[in-house]
Amino acid sequence: MQITHKINEFLFTIFPELKGGGNELIISALEKYYTYGPFKPTVTIHKDWVNIEIDNQSIISQDTEYRKTVSLCEKGKYSEAKPILKKLIEKNPTNSEYYRIMGQILSDEGDQEEAINCLIDALRWDSKNGWALLMMGNIFAKFKDDVPTAMKYYDQALIANPNDNITINNIGANLMQQGKLEEAKKYFREAIKINDKYPNTHFALGMIAETEDDSQSAFYSTIQAIKLNKNKDVLYQNSVRQAFEIAKKIIATNTGKKIFREYRHKLEFEGDRRIDIVQDEEIPTAAKFEFAENYEREVHTVRYKPSYPAVEHLIMHELVHLDFVIQARKDDLNQLFISNQSHKTQFIGGLEPTIKKFNKMGISEKSIADYCSNLFEGMNRQIFNTPIDVFIEQFLFTEFPDLRAYQFVSLYTMLQEGLKAVTDQKIIELSPNDIISKSKVYNIVNAIQFKELFGLDFIKDFNATTVELKMATDFYEEYLQYKDDKEPAEEYELVLHWAEDLKLDKNFELVSEIEFRTKRTNIDNLLSSIEKDPFDLESKDPYKEREMDKFQKSEEANGINMEVVMFMVDALQFFEGKPINEIKKIAVEIAMQGTQGYRPDKDNYRISSIKDKIFSGYHILAYYYVSWALAIPEMLKQLQLPYDEEYKMAFKMHKSN
Repeated sequence: MQITHKINEFLFTIFPELKGGGNELIISALEKYYTYGPFKPTVTIHKDWVNIEIDNQSIISQDTEYRKTVSLCEKGKYSEAKPILKKLIEKNPTNSEYYRIMGQILSDEGDQEEAINCLIDALRWDSKNGWALLMMGNIFAKFKDDVPTAMKYYDQALIANPNDNITINNIGANLMQQGKLEEAKKYFREAIKINDKYPNTHFALGMIAETEDDSQSAFYSTIQAIKLNKNKDVLYQNSVRQAFEIAKKIIATNTGKKIFREYRHKLEFEGDRRIDIVQDEEIPTAAKFEFAENYEREVHTVRYKPSYPAVEHLIMHELVHLDFVIQARKDDLNQLFISNQSHKTQFIGGLEPTIKKFNKMGISEKSIADYCSNLFEGMNRQIFNTPIDVFIEQFLFTEFPDLRAYQFVSLYTMLQEGLKAVTDQKIIELSPNDIISKSKVYNIVNAIQFKELFGLDFIKDFNATTVELKMATDFYEEYLQYKDDKEPAEEYELVLHWAEDLKLDKNFELVSEIEFRTKRTNIDNLLSSIEKDPFDLESKDPYKEREMDKFQKSEEANGINMEVVMFMVDALQFFEGKPINEIKKIAVEIAMQGTQGYRPDKDNYRISSIKDKIFSGYHILAYYYVSWALAIPEMLKQLQLPYDEEYKMAFKMHKSN
């Protein structure tokens, strides 16, 4: 078969890679394009024409036998493959690939001398046969212990296949097996330059770094191998095992102590308070931070359980909590998470079916009360900590790379605890489904981040429903919107948003710390103050003022909000004829629920005093305004809701009906 092309613009149109090159480029490129398996065409140029001759008969007559030989070799049936291969060589002694395959068979059979002879023949017919070059290098490195000669062939393989990272990686792997680590690193680094997403190369670099006692580099490379491996194959399992082994080695060096001591010193200077670090097996969590101001002490205290692995990470995590607070305090934006008895009572009221079940089981009242309290406190810890923790862990991962091994082991341990807490059959049987589901969402957020940071994926192990998984994913996506340019105290927005979406915002209140510190000196006084100003109308919270200012300006820019007007008409109709005391009761409930703020873009608000009604954001704001306008008009302005004109219009429309 013969193909001819005129060397003109049209040729460069169908083969754009030829444009700007000379005859040598045209010949090599077309030879490569028209090659079929081991069958190469003959390409020649005469004047303005290029001629390609393809030996169709050889292809037709030999291709079937060639493929049969390859299949037999893959199955290790060398004795059956060799006779066929010898006949192919007799028919076409110019085919480099036939010699290469024969050389591979002989090498696998242990006849390295004859293998070399066959591979030399392969290279004589095609000096750029990359597989033949690679095999020659392997034989001299592995069986001849002649690395200098092996390197000559490997270097030629690199020239022949400059963009084939797998070939280059294999060269490095073979050198590494021979203990030639410096030579191996050269090829692994070249492979990384070509493709930095190939996990095998990262894993190998991790092994070399560990051998060289460079544990931090070893850990980094091994984690990269895990993160880039999409399949839980043997390499993945080996990478995970290697990551834990290296991490334990790093932890044993106690480098983490130096890290947290230096960070503690920095925060003591910035916060102008000493920080004590105390072992305490009695605390309910792996670690906790006690702010001096909350305990009427002169010093802050980090408490941690020494029984946990990689406790240096736990200590650093708690110190970052303080760091975030210090930054928020600089702008008077820090918030306090407050939960009082009324919140707890409301929460426990939702546990009535579980309490009845426990009563039937004969469980004591004290045990039931303790269980309910622990459930409330545990849920609140997740509500407050999970949104802040994702920022903290990203901060630690970015700012303290030498702590990553500690972080890896510590987070893995706590993730397994969280997984058990929401999937253990005994726990599920005893716990309210609703609470398990919400806790699972928070835990999955942690699992998503752990996968992002370290590559290990435990998300499926949570057996989450589609709704739970979507909610956790949405939460993490919201966090990502803040991650790269987080402002001080913005983490509290996620605390509130996620709690609202999970309908857990009645468990707590977020209050301004500056308001708290100027008005109260301890937690008891704070709760007392909340009782005096239950609707949070008198506080001067910079954070809430900032949010309210943005809301008011947005509403003013939109002019009269007809959606609010129509919802107010609905509210006026609903309240018509009802006693003032009943309206006031509803007004108070709406205000109590609204101490954290209502979001106009959010749906599914409910008021227990108004049965079978679901409110959108604007709908609840309309009822908020109208109920106070009717029942508590003297305090209406303190709500700061910018709907005076909307109310006037709604009132006229209602009266005209």
